[in-house]
Amino acid sequence: MPGLTSQLDSTYIAAANRLEGRRAPLRIVAYVESYDDVFFWNQLLGEVEDEVNDAGGRRLHFEVMLPSRGSLCRGKKMALANRLGPQMIACVDADYDYLEQGSTPLSQQVCTSPFVLHTIVYAIENYQCYAPILQRVCVMATLNDREIFDFQDFMERYSQIIYRLFMWNVWAYAYGRHKQFPLSDFADVVSIDRFSLANPDKSLNALRQRCNRKMNTLQRQFPEGRKTFRPFCEKLEALGVTPFTTYLYMRGHDLFEHVVGPVLDVVCTKLRREREAEITRLAVHDVQKHNELASYQHSCAPWQEMLRKHDFYRRSPLYRKVVQRARDLAAQALAADNAAASGGSTPVSAGKSELSVGNTDKCIDKSGISAGKSATLDEKLRVSAFRNPDARRPDAR
Repeated sequence: MPGLTSQLDSTYIAAANRLEGRRAPLRIVAYVESYDDVFFWNQLLGEVEDEVNDAGGRRLHFEVMLPSRGSLCRGKKMALANRLGPQMIACVDADYDYLEQGSTPLSQQVCTSPFVLHTIVYAIENYQCYAPILQRVCVMATLNDREIFDFQDFMERYSQIIYRLFMWNVWAYAYGRHKQFPLSDFADVVSIDRFSLANPDKSLNALRQRCNRKMNTLQRQFPEGRKTFRPFCEKLEALGVTPFTTYLYMRGHDLFEHVVGPVLDVVCTKLRREREAEITRLAVHDVQKHNELASYQHSCAPWQEMLRKHDFYRRSPLYRKVVQRARDLAAQALAADNAAASGGSTPVSAGKSELSVGNTDKCIDKSGISAGKSATLDEKLRVSAFRNPDARRPDAR
């Protein structure tokens, strides 16, 4: 017989919250796709925890966890497969689902479910590669704050070049033609090759030629796009995709590894060599030079690590939109809990549950939890599985 914890839904979390009492923070479980997502969503939801509370002063606490409690299965579909509700939410990458605006079942769930938070941009990596903060990432990695490259200007020009080809790629996924133009093909075209700090325009010119050749091929391959492509582009522009911000909506892994990565590698190498040359020039003798170089190199860090761990993107406009959506979701959870506590309608989960809210409450007996201790959710649910089914409802005591 499967354990009760394998059938968790939002109503179970609501019942466990009622056992804690009104003075305890309202617990909301937030499922994320994988390990890499835990830190990002913990920071974002932690900001909401500090801001949102109800009229009685009750606060929130988000528990960020992987989507499966009984296995190592991870991913977007696993997170969305849980029985979501006001107190059990999913926090996922938007991918192309946000731009497709419900053209597939997965996209419809991501865009319309009130219990799903998504990144708006393709993935977390797109925030990490937010152009205005890349100079600060260089400083973190090299400890040299000299600005030798304009990342924002380069990424804006890059976005303008790939803009129409990107629209074709999203169009292919929205209209079921992604096998003819998959993400991997798009990534091969828009990658930055042989980047030179002395002549960055050379990389952009080569990129422009590749994009033009591919668009000519696509126009011949998809003649039906003549009627639908322009209106589709207008819909994407209304969602925030502009010629200057296209890079934020392309696949995050490709942006990280094949666009921003090659540029950062060259810039950081140049900055490190400048600092090492300065140390060599100012050293009085060889021992001092070797000691200072060792100290500097020990203090530096790989740009890959700094790019993944920084949080400078938290001031970006799109990130602030996600925070606002999280605030709205948190306020909704507090309102649903207050309504249930005052005898109003009980919050309903987004998915179907095998046990109703009444059945959940009916099998939870507060006498099975030690006095003076705050039981964990698993402890409460284990207790509930062995209680007398005729026990009185906790909210009726």
